[in-house]
Amino acid sequence: MAFCVNCGTSLKEGAVFCHECGARFERTQPSATANPQPVPSPPPTMEGGYIPPQNTPPTMGYNQPPPPPAYQQPNFQPQQTQGAGKVTFEVVPKEMLRLVKITLENSAFRYESGGMYYMEGQLAIEAQLPSAGGFLKSMVTKEAAVKPIIKGTGTVFLEPSFGEFTIMELKGEEWILDKGAYYASEMGIEVGMWTNKAISGFFSGEGFFQTKVSGFGKVVIVSNGPLEEIVLNGSSNLVVDGSFAIARTAGVNLAVSKATKGLFSSFTSGEGLVNTFSGVGKVLIAPVANRYVTLMNYLGMINTNVKSIKNSGS
Repeated sequence: MAFCVNCGTSLKEGAVFCHECGARFERTQPSATANPQPVPSPPPTMEGGYIPPQNTPPTMGYNQPPPPPAYQQPNFQPQQTQGAGKVTFEVVPKEMLRLVKITLENSAFRYESGGMYYMEGQLAIEAQLPSAGGFLKSMVTKEAAVKPIIKGTGTVFLEPSFGEFTIMELKGEEWILDKGAYYASEMGIEVGMWTNKAISGFFSGEGFFQTKVSGFGKVVIVSNGPLEEIVLNGSSNLVVDGSFAIARTAGVNLAVSKATKGLFSSFTSGEGLVNTFSGVGKVLIAPVANRYVTLMNYLGMINTNVKSIKNSGS
């Protein structure tokens, strides 16, 4: 319903002029029914009581999401690289003999040519021809020119021996080995050549060239008897009458000298030339062969004497 703004008379529906005062009606006032706004519904009640509005969303038909799980520290495990797994060396006694047992877990090792006895597992043998220098080294060191590699997963046994096997752990140092002492090593060990002085190599019995091992890992060496370690601190020397020094560190020097000062004293004492080790480092010696090597040596001497007697009588 509209009203006259001049006299306040109620206007008829659709009138343009007020029928009381004649004033023109201007429709500047919005209609009461124009653009009706929705009337909000009253809040729900419970048993006639009023429940004030809450800021929480309605819960009807709505499942509250579970709380996030508590943070756990991840457990990282080291992963082994392909071909760089675990290698285990072990000396196994069998009757009077000893064998080197190598257990491979996705890994590899290097050994002296012809040293494989038997193996079991997913294993393969690789052998590469050495360079010209490698052939020269093998000739002068009496070591095999080709050192095969066995890789994979399984168990390997090397050739048995009456002698003693020693497993050395190298941590970056260099060792010079006696002729034929090298038996096997991990792939982190580099097998090279060491050059002795001319006179020392000729008279010491070690030769001009010896096998050198260096790097990080395990090395297996063979000797006629159990090893003893001699530590040199630079103030004293080690004098050896024979070639039973099996290995020495690179800081130890080898020289050949007379056991006594004068030639006549050397003749009367029965001692001629001896090997002298000096410097700072370690020397491994096998002064006594074990019982099995000693027995085999005696049997060999007897066999040689018997053959000599038979040949002289024929």
